[in-house]
Amino acid sequence: MQKITPFLWFDNNAEEAMNFYTSIFKYSKVMNVSRYPEGTPIPAGTLMSATFKLEDQEFMVLNAGPQFKFNEAVSFFVSCETQEEVDAFWDKLTADGGEEGQCGWLKDKFGLSWQIVPKLLNELLGDKDPAKAGRVMQAMLQMQKIDTKKLKEAYNQQ
Repeated sequence: MQKITPFLWFDNNAEEAMNFYTSIFKYSKVMNVSRYPEGTPIPAGTLMSATFKLEDQEFMVLNAGPQFKFNEAVSFFVSCETQEEVDAFWDKLTADGGEEGQCGWLKDKFGLSWQIVPKLLNELLGDKDPAKAGRVMQAMLQMQKIDTKKLKEAYNQQ
């Protein structure tokens, strides 16, 4: 087990969320599931907690009631190699009630925030020419889903 593991508190749909996330990422698997026993406030057999992996990152989920909600103060950053990869993650994570945000941010249908970002963005923003990097920044600030073609156009603009 890794030293630090993100722990996600859900009201009552942790199992649905875990199955949703593991269906999206290529290298993923459910590792361990525990269920509530008889005599607890939550119906017996309901998922209590579970561990799963997305790529090489381990996560834990818990069904524990509506006391806490996700917010944008914590998000998961997904680094993408291509526009196709950006498009695929964006489409899957915003499906069925997810919300598009600005600058590559989105919320999935469970309210969890994600950043879907092409590696190219950081490369272009890190350019030594401040004018080029500035144009890329201005282009990105106009986007919801990051568009690498538009980033390159802004970068190469004369």
